[in-house]
Amino acid sequence: MKKWIMTVGVFCLVGALYALPVALGEKQGEEIPKKDKEDNCEIMIEVEGQPEKIPLETYITGVVAAEMPVSFHKEALKAQAIAARTYALKTTNYGEKAIAPTVARQVYYDETQRKSNWDSDFLGNEKKIVEAIEETKGQVLLYNNELITAMFHSTSNGKTESAYGYSGNELAYLQSVASMSDQMSPKFAAMQEWTLDEWNALWDIKWQPIDFNRVKLALNASGRVEKLQLGNRVWAGREVRTLLQLPSTDFKLTFDMNTQKVQVLTKGYGHGVGMSQYGAEAMASEGKTAKEILHYYYQQIEIKKIDACLK
Repeated sequence: MKKWIMTVGVFCLVGALYALPVALGEKQGEEIPKKDKEDNCEIMIEVEGQPEKIPLETYITGVVAAEMPVSFHKEALKAQAIAARTYALKTTNYGEKAIAPTVARQVYYDETQRKSNWDSDFLGNEKKIVEAIEETKGQVLLYNNELITAMFHSTSNGKTESAYGYSGNELAYLQSVASMSDQMSPKFAAMQEWTLDEWNALWDIKWQPIDFNRVKLALNASGRVEKLQLGNRVWAGREVRTLLQLPSTDFKLTFDMNTQKVQVLTKGYGHGVGMSQYGAEAMASEGKTAKEILHYYYQQIEIKKIDACLK
C-alpha cells in the first residue's frame, strides 16, 4: 500500500511534459497508493546510474536544475517542479521503480554536476531552485484523482500538441492550446543542411533534387507533420524527426539549387505535448502564478499535496 492526498488548491481551468516522450495510454481506475504507517514516510527515488536512492525533493531539485534555465522566473520554476514531481511519481510508481536521467524521461543533475555547471554562481542558483522546490513541496497534478502524465517540452511551434496528435491516444488533460509567446524562444526556429550524399546516406531510398518538389506533407491540427509521402513511400512525422534528429515535427524540406544542399526548416523544440517551458516563462513574466501556468497547459486538473505520513 502506499499513498495519501490532501488538497492544496483546486483552480479554475484557464486553458491548457522531454522529458519527454512516454506511452500515453492511461489505465482507468488506477488508484493513488497509500503509505503504510510503519513505512519510512520519505519517498525515495532510484535514479539509474546513481549509487543510492535520492529523497524525492532532492531529486526534483536536480531535475529542475537540469530541465529549465535557472534564469527563469520563480513561478515558472515552481510550475516545472510540480510537473516534474508528478512525472517522477507516476513513472516510478512512487519510488518503486527506477527512472533514467535522460531526455526520454527527465534529465537529472546531481550536486556535483550543478556545481560544475554553475561554478561561482552555484550558491545563488541553488538557493533559487531550492526555494521553488520548497514552496511547492509535495504538490502534484491529478486528473480524476490520478497522477497525470505531466509531459513538458522546451518550445512549441506556437501551439502545443495534444496527446492524440502525438500518440493517437486521447487524454482530456493534454489538449492543444495556443502558446504564441514561444516565438520569442531562442529555440523557436532552426535550419539544418545536408549535401545530397549526406542526406541519402540517412534514408533507405535515393533522393533526387526533383523529389523535393514531389514531397507531400500531411499536417495534423497543431501544424506538425503527421506523414511525409514521396511516391508510394510514407513515413510518420515522428519517424522522420528521429531519422534526421530534428528539433520538432514541424518541418519543411527544400533543395537549394544554388548550394546543392538539402535544407530542413523547423519550428519548436521538443515533442510539443503539455507545458511549454518558454511559454511558462512568458506567462510568469506577465505575473501569472505557477498554478495558473499549470492550469493553462494541463486541462481539468487539480493540484494537490501528497502526505506520506498521513496517519
